[in-house]
Amino acid sequence: MALSARNQLPGTIEEIKLGSIMAHVVVRVGDYQVESVITRTSAEELNLRIGDKVRVIVKSTEAMIAKD
Repeated sequence: MALSARNQLPGTIEEIKLGSIMAHVVVRVGDYQVESVITRTSAEELNLRIGDKVRVIVKSTEAMIAKD
């Protein structure tokens, strides 16, 4: 599937917690974890499983930057 979003981060699903309506998905992207909350229906339709290779796609009107 082609997308116009430029911020696509390849990663691996580490954790999935299914609630009655929502799903909490944790993806390992290099040394970092990215967490996403999606609908349970979407998680089931995508057949998401721990260990799956996925892309985290970030589309936002805001971005924060921190300097160490």
